[in-house]
Amino acid sequence: MGGGGRMTLPPNREKMERVPSAKPPFTVGQLKKAIPPHCFNRSMIKSFSYLAFDFVLSSLALYLTTFFTMGGLVGWAMWLGYWIVQGCVLTGVWVIAHECGHHAFSDYSWVDDAVGFVLHSLLLVPYFSWKYSHRRHHSNTGSLEQDEVFVPVPKEELKWTSNLVNNPLGRLVTITIVLTLGWPLYLAFNVSGRKYPRFACHYDPYGPIYNNRERLQIFASDFGVLGVAYSLYLLASSFGLLWVIKIYGIPLLIVNAFLVLITYLQHTHPALPHYDNTEWEWLRGALATVDRDYGILNHVFHHITDTHVAHHLFSTMPHYNAMEATKAIRPILGSYYHFDGTPVYKAVWREFRECVYVEADGPQQSGVFWYKNKMA
Repeated sequence: MGGGGRMTLPPNREKMERVPSAKPPFTVGQLKKAIPPHCFNRSMIKSFSYLAFDFVLSSLALYLTTFFTMGGLVGWAMWLGYWIVQGCVLTGVWVIAHECGHHAFSDYSWVDDAVGFVLHSLLLVPYFSWKYSHRRHHSNTGSLEQDEVFVPVPKEELKWTSNLVNNPLGRLVTITIVLTLGWPLYLAFNVSGRKYPRFACHYDPYGPIYNNRERLQIFASDFGVLGVAYSLYLLASSFGLLWVIKIYGIPLLIVNAFLVLITYLQHTHPALPHYDNTEWEWLRGALATVDRDYGILNHVFHHITDTHVAHHLFSTMPHYNAMEATKAIRPILGSYYHFDGTPVYKAVWREFRECVYVEADGPQQSGVFWYKNKMA
């Protein structure tokens, strides 16, 4: 999927072509006019059909693995296959829940919130808590002061520990920690998130992330997660903890890893700019993201991977129209459209190596910051 590889880095990083950081020569209105009107139509039936298909695949994977139980290496191979398939399919379910949070599932907000609440709670995600912080991420993408997730570190704020991980072994350990613990650490402790004047936590209704109108729904999100956690406790009491881990726990770890990986790679690239409050504008920030190619997983993940630029421009557009919309706006975006066809496993290693901190090139671009590496 995708359309070319202009963002793939050449061997010599110094020759890398940065994406434009100047004010775009087009408007959001011009981009919207280029997209066929039907792309903005939300179909509840169509949205539920994608969700139903995901549930069928998930149930089929569970049934085949548990029905054809085998021992030895064959049995473990079947479980490994189940974990991978189930983790990928449930990541697609996670994406549909994310779409509900953007009011892109149907024309009815209450339907979107009901579906999103159930789906995200089943995956131990506080639906409304994340919905509101993620909405602010979309409102402030690319802002060093206001963005909510994977906010880059300015050079002067680098900690001494960065020297310990600026090597192959350190990067491997860091990537492992980020993919396994990154999501729960973000939810519980706002790790890698925006700086707040006091402790921020997605489970705290009275935390600085939320306002008074949102607090009751944060309580509801907490109760949803606690309800599912208690259900898992009952299942473990009946079938054993190992059974729950094999059926649910390991696939959930894979979902969390994909969630962090996808988000990180959507907003982290040596060619992408970030802005402080003197230069940031919504459109410039929204364009500071990149489409990636995950192969067949583009379809499994409902194209959140290879249509993310369009998603940031028009977040209420349903996923099944995003490819057509991306194709329609690319001629207008021109060099402002960012696509990287680098294989994901290479891209994640490169980004962790190259994107250590951000720094302005000089007084002439004091408000525009670029990813750099301490070794560069």
